Amino acid sequence: MSDELFGLLQDLVRTPSVNPMGRDVSGDIYYEGQMTSYLEKWFTELGVEFRRNTLEPGRDNIAAILPGSRSVEDGGRLIMLEAHQDTVPVDGMTVAPFDPIIQDGKMYGRGSCDIKGGMACMLTAFKRFAETPPPDRPTVIMACTVNEEFGMSGAAKLCDLWLEEQWIAQPDAIIVAEPTLLDVVVAHKGVTRFELEVTGVACHSSQPELGRNAIYRMARIIQILEQYASEVVGTLNEHPLVTNPTMNVGMIEGGISVNTVPDRCSIEIGRRTSPTEIPEEAYQHILDYVKQHIADEDWADAVIYHEPTMSCGGLSDQYNDELASYVQQVVQSSGHSGQRIGVPYGTDAQAFSLHQIPTVVFGPGSIDQAHTKDEWIELEQLTAAAELYYQLLANFGA
Repeated sequence: MSDELFGLLQDLVRTPSVNPMGRDVSGDIYYEGQMTSYLEKWFTELGVEFRRNTLEPGRDNIAAILPGSRSVEDGGRLIMLEAHQDTVPVDGMTVAPFDPIIQDGKMYGRGSCDIKGGMACMLTAFKRFAETPPPDRPTVIMACTVNEEFGMSGAAKLCDLWLEEQWIAQPDAIIVAEPTLLDVVVAHKGVTRFELEVTGVACHSSQPELGRNAIYRMARIIQILEQYASEVVGTLNEHPLVTNPTMNVGMIEGGISVNTVPDRCSIEIGRRTSPTEIPEEAYQHILDYVKQHIADEDWADAVIYHEPTMSCGGLSDQYNDELASYVQQVVQSSGHSGQRIGVPYGTDAQAFSLHQIPTVVFGPGSIDQAHTKDEWIELEQLTAAAELYYQLLANFGA
């Protein structure tokens, strides 16, 4: 199994599927089209039914089905494995991003850890399940989504397969692939991101008194946001498995030249929410705080509060206790850690948790290697995960 698994992962890494992350770029390495075509060919050769589920032109989720020993209509169970197709950009990498070499028990390359390694393990388990199906087995879905790295909108669109298209029933359980070192993630944070803009009046910098400097105005707002980040946001919510909420000003832009008083300045703000927080409410709380603290400024009306460009909730552990216990039992009985944990980052799991579907995040590799300049994954983690995914399917019950 190992050689086939490693070869499959090398194929996946060699197939670029870089998410532009909102940048104005072009080239054949971008978007998921090549990866979706590879997966379509792979499912066709396996001889299973599959369906493409379009987010936008050129960006398709793809999902395949293995019918269970009992149909869902007759009370059979349905479990879904899910992994995203896209990777982060390759800028600044110190290893060849699409030439997956194996060295010292590791495989290198973009996506090897996040999350083509987990996808290869899931596909391997799915193929094994198809070729030697257990007598009492659930219906199994293998789903590969788009645009996880920049909005997780592919996972939200995937839900149309049961909400609108009714190609399948709503899953009884979903396991999302991310690098968790074979621990079981039952809770994680959500996020809201938005732009805040302030306007001014431009003039020649030799007579700055004739203008209104938008950067100076923004500097005042940034001080307010720094105070909010250090004194307020962390007190708004707490969760026993996940660190308290955070906020960060991550981007700033303004002005056209050093000898012109700037008439515009903008910043981008990211707010990480606790699993039980509502991102829209977190966004509004920031706006109310800023408005309150600049209310006496004569330029308060010059601030533009843009709607969020991304707003995703977290993974709540209030719906997945039974599934988490099952995954823990399978993982720990095989001699692995399988600890129940929470994490500060977000995943596609939030889209399924939103519909109260029992969902956990579980996969090979460490998040510490995700998105890095020399991304890699341990081969030992891969072989363990492929076996565990199969056991999770085989023991789920009909």
